[in-house]
Amino acid sequence: MEDLKQIMPKKLGFGCMRLPVANGNSEEIDDAVFCRMIDRYMEQGFVYFDTAYPYHNQKSEEAVRRCLVERYDRERFLLADKMPVWLVQNMEDYSEIFERQLARCGVTYFDFYLFHAMNKTRVEETEKTGGFAFVQRMKTEGRIRHIGFSFHDTAEALEEILKNHPEMEFVQLQINYYDWESENVQSRKCYEVAQKYGVPVIVMEPVKGGTLANMTGRPAEILKELSPEASFASYAIRYAASLENVMLVLSGMSDEQQLIDNTAYMREFRPLDERERAAIARVVEELAAMPTIACTKCRYCVEGCPKKIPIPDVFEDYNMTVQFGINETNRGSYRRHTADGGSANVCIRCGKCEGQCPQHLPIRDLLVKVAETFAE
Repeated sequence: MEDLKQIMPKKLGFGCMRLPVANGNSEEIDDAVFCRMIDRYMEQGFVYFDTAYPYHNQKSEEAVRRCLVERYDRERFLLADKMPVWLVQNMEDYSEIFERQLARCGVTYFDFYLFHAMNKTRVEETEKTGGFAFVQRMKTEGRIRHIGFSFHDTAEALEEILKNHPEMEFVQLQINYYDWESENVQSRKCYEVAQKYGVPVIVMEPVKGGTLANMTGRPAEILKELSPEASFASYAIRYAASLENVMLVLSGMSDEQQLIDNTAYMREFRPLDERERAAIARVVEELAAMPTIACTKCRYCVEGCPKKIPIPDVFEDYNMTVQFGINETNRGSYRRHTADGGSANVCIRCGKCEGQCPQHLPIRDLLVKVAETFAE
């Protein structure tokens, strides 16, 4: 199997999930800005672009065609796309979606092709519908160069996939220093499973959706003491890129300043040194020590809530504001979690949730705090 790490000239990939947009409309991608960003990215030797079927409400692939494919020779860049496995009902669906993606992107092949957002259940469904056989056939026909998957589940589930599907050449994992020891995300555990099987890793969410780029308080001071000029995001991306089995780190760059910053320190990549690693460890300790809500996300409280408030989810959003300050990232997360009407301010204080909470949290009072924090 080809050593994929050897074909990557640089370790920074351009994620096309958060492209620059006009008028605040996620479907209205600003082609002029995107073109300038692509040009600046590629003139510095970077080549990898990552898109997917649902990004920007199915407009990302077409933007990649307009701004990248139609402006550069095909051999000059590496393009990754993903199969939205949740839309697949049978083998015919794979072919129909794949052909649509090729047409949207304006290419005859993908350099990297992934099953999107896999977990244990989706793997089983993909096996039943013939998905693994489909991508192998496309690779044999030269329409896919390398096959892999992005993953959101436990390390145990990842090990089962890699053991049963040795044809998978790479895996895309959520890795960042905040989630490294998280039992929910299991960044470290999943990375170690990939390393055990000799499968190289592409990193997604190295800045945790922008969260690690927005430091406040003591964590911000610790990083600024290292270098007043370096961005907070630079430490997060270099942390992921410093891992031995990581071949690429994706960054969803949405404006030119982010791209200028990222390419400046990734053009001639330098792994974190011991002083920087020690500082990041202290940042993690500081974040963990902050007065967050001690919710374990068991979700017992949700079952009996007459207002259907997703209590663990809004508590997690609140915790992000405690650690990183209120910003558009955690505001957006709160809006998504409460889109169906279960916002914290609709609590009627019936107390059913508190009767179910194993941690004996004062949930009703905490929901008041959440509502005040996210009040528009």
